[in-house]
This record gives sequence, C-alpha cells and structure tokens, in this order.
Amino acid sequence: MASIRDDELPSSTGIPSSARRADLAPPPAIPVTMELLHALPKTDLHCHLDGSMRLKTILELGEQQKVKLPADTEDGLAKAIHMGEVCKNLEDYLVAFDVTLSVLQTAESLYRSAYELAVDAAAENVRYLEVRYSPALHLQKGLKMTTVIDSVLEGLRVAKRETGIKYGVIICGIRHINPQTSMRLAELSVAYKNRGVIGFDLAGAEANFPAKDHKDAFQLILKNNVNCTAHAGEAFGPESISQAIHYLGAHRIGHGTRLREDGDLLNYVNDHRIPLEVCPTSNVQTGAVPSLDAHPLKFYFDYGLRVTINTDNRLITDTTVTKELWVAHKELGLSLDDLTTILVSGFKSAFLPFREKQDVLRQVNEEIARTLAAFEKRPQVVKQPA
Repeated sequence: MASIRDDELPSSTGIPSSARRADLAPPPAIPVTMELLHALPKTDLHCHLDGSMRLKTILELGEQQKVKLPADTEDGLAKAIHMGEVCKNLEDYLVAFDVTLSVLQTAESLYRSAYELAVDAAAENVRYLEVRYSPALHLQKGLKMTTVIDSVLEGLRVAKRETGIKYGVIICGIRHINPQTSMRLAELSVAYKNRGVIGFDLAGAEANFPAKDHKDAFQLILKNNVNCTAHAGEAFGPESISQAIHYLGAHRIGHGTRLREDGDLLNYVNDHRIPLEVCPTSNVQTGAVPSLDAHPLKFYFDYGLRVTINTDNRLITDTTVTKELWVAHKELGLSLDDLTTILVSGFKSAFLPFREKQDVLRQVNEEIARTLAAFEKRPQVVKQPA
C-alpha cells in the first residue's frame, strides 16, 4: 500500500474550512479574541534571530560590550530602529539590523538572544519555532561560524528544556553577499544536519541580487537532502519567486507577496502545495503592500494555497504570532475556522521528519478541539484591543 502524505491523513487535516464542511455540523459560534488566539497552539516558521531581540537585552549588551547604540533608553531605541513603523522600503527596514547585529558578535550574546526568543515564543503557545539567521553576519569580533551556530543551538536547547518548545535552525545565505559565501554557509548547513540545523534560506535585498546567482549553494543543499526556503516576491516581482522555485528548488517561499501578479505561477505553487511563509504586518512595514487591507493573504487562502502566518521580526515589527492572527481576523476578515486551518498548515509545513510531523499534527488537532470546546462553554467578556 502506498504511503500517504500528512495532509491526506483524516486525523491530521486540521479544522476544515467552511468550504469543506458540507457533510459536517457547522462550527461553533465562538468569538475570536486575543485570549483565544493566544491559547491555540501555533508555529512561527519565518522568524529572524537578529530581528527578534528584546529592547532591554540590546541595551544591556551594548553597555557590557561598550558598543555605541543610537539611544540609551528602550523608547529611544524603539524609535531608532523603526519598531512597528512603516518604512520607506525594504532597504530602510533592514537598517535596523545594523543596530541588533552590533551587539550580536559574541557567543554569550548569541546564546542569550536565542534563548530569550524561544522563551518569548513559548509564552504565547508557539509549539514549534524555526529560527533563521546568517552566521556570516556575526564574525565582526573574530568568532568562527561554528561557534556562532553552536551558541544559538545551545540557547535554544536550554529554552526547550525549560518550556518544551520544539525548534529548528535555518541558516541564511545573503543575496547581496557573494555566492561563494552562500556556498560556505550551505556546507555548514550540511555539516550540522541532524544537529539542530533543519534548513537553508536565501535572505537579503531582492532587487539587483537574483536568486539564480546562488543556485550552486542550493544544489549542494538539495543533493544532501536538506530542506530549503527562500525569501522571494517581497520587494521584487513574481520572477523572484520563479527563480526561487526553479533555480533553487525551494520547498517553501518566504513572503511571496507578489505571487498574485502571475496567475500561471500561482497555480503552479498551489498545485505543488508549496507553502508560503506569510508575514502580514512586516509586509506593510517594508512597503511590500501599501496597507493591511491590500494584503493578498485572504485571496491566497481562499484560492487554496497553503499559507502560514509568521512574525518575520518580532522586535522590529513589534509583533507576535498571536498579534498576526488577530490582524488576519480583524483586518482581512479571516474567520476562526480559517485561522485554525492556517494554524494546522503551519505544522504541516514545518521542516520536521514525516513521522514526527504525524505525531505533532494529531496532538495539535486534539488540542485545538479541546481549546475551542473550552472557550465555547464559557462566556466571552474579553475586552478587545482598540
């Protein structure tokens, strides 16, 4: 008997959307609240370590390392890095990383930041976290790339022991750094396979830095059976997504905001169930979309694409997965039924081994059902954010 995919298992399909409920009872009328969204099990598959630090930690590390920061208070630092503000473009948005990277050049700071990120994610019921970063950006004070990776992995391991959160690390090649560096990073990803690194990515400014220039690194990744994703279609058109899929062999697409501009490619992505790592608030902040109500997330979901909701940069965008789900409901009109389907899609799209994913999906579906049942039984009097 042929094996079946995780999304074909009756027990692992998630809470089905209303369009697929013809023979089922209607979903319970449970108000969508921040409290409910917080209680549901979640993933964060697109989360940058250097964009997800705590303000307090940056200030403390700056003082310890004698690094000059653009401000010496949390409010001042938040303003300096455009925290939660709409930027002129992606390049303007990326300036904030100069600040965070300035204090992420020691083993201790990398350990602490990874640990705190995982603890913060676990506190909002993120059960599986994929942390991405580029070791090449943490070498200013002489660290070896292996030390960078080991420090991050140790921080995540300690957080897992304390909170139970599952995690994986995605190593990023950088578009505007030479392809040879991407190859070195790909080699490291292969070496650390089964040691905490679960994937490879291509990040950085898209314009004038085509994905195909880094295809050799991705060929090494694919030949060694390592998962891969790529930022594409965020600040550049659908041809960026096409290159990520057809030149790099990406298993997932980071953002994919402009996929809707090419209907043929959109259907290819849908037909091949290539997940999109969607980060709604970040896309507004970087100018990838002019406003939340112009975001294509709901169109993608309604059309049948496998979409996941993620934070991108928790600090710079001033967000959490819970907030992103709330935005998807409040601003884009996604129902509770839709949101639970998307939550399960996050677990389906995780770079986890098949059998482990099966177990996780069963647990998640059971927990979603229990959580909804608990909220259905009690009065909803939670005050909503303005």
